[in-house]
Amino acid sequence: MGRIFYMMGKSSTGKDTIFKEVMKQKDLNLKNMVLYTTRPIREKEENGKAYYFVDDAEADRLQEQGKVIEMRAYHTMHGVWKYFTVDDEHTDLEKNDYLSIGTLESYVKLKQYYGEEKVIPIYIEVEDGNRLERALKRERKPQNRRFEEMCRRFLADSEDFSEENLKSAGITRRFSNDNDRKECIGNVKEFIRSCQREEVGQ
Repeated sequence: MGRIFYMMGKSSTGKDTIFKEVMKQKDLNLKNMVLYTTRPIREKEENGKAYYFVDDAEADRLQEQGKVIEMRAYHTMHGVWKYFTVDDEHTDLEKNDYLSIGTLESYVKLKQYYGEEKVIPIYIEVEDGNRLERALKRERKPQNRRFEEMCRRFLADSEDFSEENLKSAGITRRFSNDNDRKECIGNVKEFIRSCQREEVGQ
């Protein structure tokens, strides 16, 4: 029986890089749990890789069929873009383990849908001072320069990932990415391996 390893953390914790590195580990045999989105596909993107790209009508149809597990809507200058998780033929927990990445709220909804034993949290943590320094370094690059958005996300993360919310969601184990990214990646890989070994041993 498969499980979903769900990676999350505040902005600038390096979770996207860790996610990509863990997905490269062949012996873990993890499948990527690909989200759906209504935003337009971008140049060099391939449908089914980072996202499944659908229009609003298809998103509504999936909701009506009861297949949408969780959905987030973001108001952009181009309109409302939705990102959501779907229970469809691409996810087979009878055969595969999956790695997914998202928000604490999304993790809670997946856990409610699939059951606590099926969704395993991987919370990436970085001390707030280090996290802010990393965010500033990234936004100082000429192609970024979105300091207002950086500040908004930083403050929103403090609320979204508050200790109260983490406790309520049942998040107890944390993986520090403060000093040594390779060590953090190694710890995450070993944690997943240990969970898989326990499953085999049952």
